[in-house]
Amino acid sequence: MMKDVVISINSTFAFEEGEEQRMEFTTDGYYFFEDEVGCLSYEESEVTGLEGTRTSMFIMPDRVVVDREGTVTSRMEFREGLKSAFQYATPFGNATMGIDTRRISQSMGVDGGSVEIDYVVDMEHMVASRNKFEITVREIGAQ
Repeated sequence: MMKDVVISINSTFAFEEGEEQRMEFTTDGYYFFEDEVGCLSYEESEVTGLEGTRTSMFIMPDRVVVDREGTVTSRMEFREGLKSAFQYATPFGNATMGIDTRRISQSMGVDGGSVEIDYVVDMEHMVASRNKFEITVREIGAQ
């Protein structure tokens, strides 16, 4: 059963020039957990630069899949220690990008939890950025 939740996202992006950017974002969304799989969904906003996009995340014991549909469309699969490629479609064009997942840590359950992913994004086989994000999910009204 889907639950109304508060989703907190903390992201860090480090570019080759040594410049690091942080973003913190909190939004309402939906969540359910069944058979060791957590699923959450939320609408992106101006804060993330992806307004008009719905993000859905599937958190499994061995991987995390992030689907985006709307203004931006992509499907990223994170598996610790593995590299994968994905299509990133925007109104300005499409790009093939790669992700190298360094570490995944998650503690999702029926009442929510958290997931943290450390990964590198590349474009045309050149490192674009080192990223880390942590997402915390809690039921609305829970402390």
